[in-house]
Amino acid sequence: MEAAENTIKEAVTQSEVAHFDETGMRVAAKLHWFHTACTSLFCYLFVHAKRGKIALEDTPSVLKDFMGWAVHDCWTSYFDFSACKHALCNAHILRELQALVEKHSIWAGQMHAFLLELYQQSQKRRVVLTDRGYWEEKFQQICTQADLEEPPPTKGARGKPKNSKGRNLLNRLRKHKEAILAFAFYESVPFTNNAAERDIRHVKVKQKVAMSFRTFHGAEIYARIQGFVITTRKQKQNTFKELCRVLKGEKYLLSTT
Repeated sequence: MEAAENTIKEAVTQSEVAHFDETGMRVAAKLHWFHTACTSLFCYLFVHAKRGKIALEDTPSVLKDFMGWAVHDCWTSYFDFSACKHALCNAHILRELQALVEKHSIWAGQMHAFLLELYQQSQKRRVVLTDRGYWEEKFQQICTQADLEEPPPTKGARGKPKNSKGRNLLNRLRKHKEAILAFAFYESVPFTNNAAERDIRHVKVKQKVAMSFRTFHGAEIYARIQGFVITTRKQKQNTFKELCRVLKGEKYLLSTT
C-alpha cells in the first residue's frame, strides 16, 4: 500500500493543476489535521499535528515540491510557497460577497455579478480570454467603488485598527487579484476548489460516525487507504479488486496519465 501511495503522491506532485484543502479531526485526544492534494485522477491524503506551514513543509506534504497551479482557499500558509502558481477558490469568495449583498452592499453585488459573468464568458469561449485588460480594469473599478462604500478602519482602545468584514474582503481581493482571476486567463485553472472539498469530505463523514481516531498510526492507515480508494474511483477501477491486488503485493492498475 505504501508503494501505491508513493505513486499517487508523485503523480499529484508532477501534475499541472492540483487542489489543496485541510480539515481538523481529533487524533489521540488532540486536534490534528487531514491534508489533501488531488487532481482529476488522484487523491493524496495525509494526517499531521499541525495545520499551517509546518505541516505543508513536512515530508508527507506535496505542496513543498509542487510547481504547477495550486488551487486552494485563502488560508495564508498556502501563499508561503512561491515555487507554484496560486489560484483561489471563487466559490468561497462568492459566498462572502453574497453575505455582504444581504446587508445591502452595492459593490459586493457588482463583484458577485462580475465574477459570474467572467466565468460564463470563459466557459463559452473554451479558450484563454484575450481581452484581459478589459476584465482587469472592470475588476479594479469595482474595487474603487468598494473603497468608497466601506467605512475606514475604526480605532479601538488598544491594538490595531479594526476593519469591517467588507473591507477585509476588499483587501484580500486586491492582494490576490491574480489568483482570483486566474481561472479566466488560463484554461487549465478551474473556477472553484470543489475537487479538494469533495475528496476531504470523507474525513468529515468518518468523524460523524467514529468521532475521532484513538491513535496517530490508525489515522495514518486510514489516510493511506482512503486516498487509494478515492483514486480508484476517479479512475473508474474496481476498488475491491485493486485493494486486493495492492494488499497481495501485486501490480495495481492505476493510470498515471
